[in-house]
Amino acid sequence: MTRAQGAEPGAPTLRAARRRLLFDMLGIVASAAGFGVVFGLTARANGFSPVEAVAFSVIVFAGASQFIAAGMIGAGFGWPAVVVLTGLVNSRHLLYAAALGPWLRDRPRGERALMAHVLTDESFALSLVHFRRLGFADHRGYWLAAIGGVFIPWNVATVVGVLGGQVIPDPRVVGLDIVFPAAMAGLAVGLATGRREVVAGVAAVGLALVVGLAVDPRAGVLAGGFLGPVAGLLVPRRDPAVPEADELPADPASFSVPNRSDDGLAP
Repeated sequence: MTRAQGAEPGAPTLRAARRRLLFDMLGIVASAAGFGVVFGLTARANGFSPVEAVAFSVIVFAGASQFIAAGMIGAGFGWPAVVVLTGLVNSRHLLYAAALGPWLRDRPRGERALMAHVLTDESFALSLVHFRRLGFADHRGYWLAAIGGVFIPWNVATVVGVLGGQVIPDPRVVGLDIVFPAAMAGLAVGLATGRREVVAGVAAVGLALVVGLAVDPRAGVLAGGFLGPVAGLLVPRRDPAVPEADELPADPASFSVPNRSDDGLAP
């Protein structure tokens, strides 16, 4: 995750990277909007009022966990069970936070707390690819990915699903259910820069499929998310005397560029 040596990226480079980020966001926006509509419908079907459904998406903003929680609430489960299960499903965000932490550690604690609130699978993948593409943390790029790519589409679509979803077809009918996994798979390819990451990705997908089919899809997500990285760490280095790219020291200068604003120009 270290920034390549050489000249700092200039404003044109940063603008080009943000344009690429916008292109990467297209599939994510379509998917978030489609499934936001479905969540609005799901929430209403499980007894949520329009205000409750919209507030749930804004305040909780947890994607798949919102569907699980809505179904459990509709089925009459108690709050302790809802909190525990949704917490387990979203525990993968601890790994996301650990991966983004070195890039964003120079930001104020309050800003990082807000960043954590809008951290999702999609915003993590988009922003990490964007950071690696530039070689430093573009904080405005993170907000663009998280807010523009996921938060706004999801919440606007939730309102649509709650208030008028009966006239909108199921996203699966128009093929939106495949957009999200396809977009995430494409982003994952950009994150794989070494043997360990490739092994971790393949192992995670394999474990998720096997456990998901044998036990439960949610258990498959947890198994792949936690054991896939372990498999990657077990891959031996080519040369024990030479550290792999992901083992290089986390020099603060590698993640943020001092005396430089996020628009690529000196302040």
